[in-house]
Amino acid sequence: MRKIWGLILVALMTLAACTSGGFGRSDDQVFAPGVAGASDLDGLLVGHRLMAAGEFELALKAYTRAASQQGLNVDTLSALGSANLRLGRLGQAEKLLRRATKEAPDFPAAWNNLGVILIEQGKTAEAAAIFRNAFATDNGNSDQIRENLRLSLAQLSDPSYFPNQNENVRLVRRGTGDFVLLTAL
Repeated sequence: MRKIWGLILVALMTLAACTSGGFGRSDDQVFAPGVAGASDLDGLLVGHRLMAAGEFELALKAYTRAASQQGLNVDTLSALGSANLRLGRLGQAEKLLRRATKEAPDFPAAWNNLGVILIEQGKTAEAAAIFRNAFATDNGNSDQIRENLRLSLAQLSDPSYFPNQNENVRLVRRGTGDFVLLTAL
């Protein structure tokens, strides 16, 4: 019986390798073992997984592919902005996230991530206002947004305030999971 399953597995792998995309990898595709046509994968999902793995440049490529397939909607704008933030491209990230908040003013993750950028740029007062908006838009449901608001208000009231190493401003995204911004305020 094992021999039959082994032959079936070999036959399926051979068929998958013959289809477009196969098991190969090109520079603009994320390798997805066993999935024919890796470019058919949801670029946002692939990008989220790459962000969680710390592969920010590859995540940016996946998000760019998603934007080319889906258009520049709030999800792709926010994802592109978050990847650019993690790559230290604050100007690009800010433009993308400002556009995302204009397109979807009720999207708390985009507001939060814009606040993270502003904190990184030293714009504490504007960041606190943005975090307030994110908190209100989220109805106070996100612990990460609440903590970001608390940290920005603490720094706003006392500019010499420096959070301890357990307190980080956090990126959040739509769906499950979060990304921790590892740089200090």
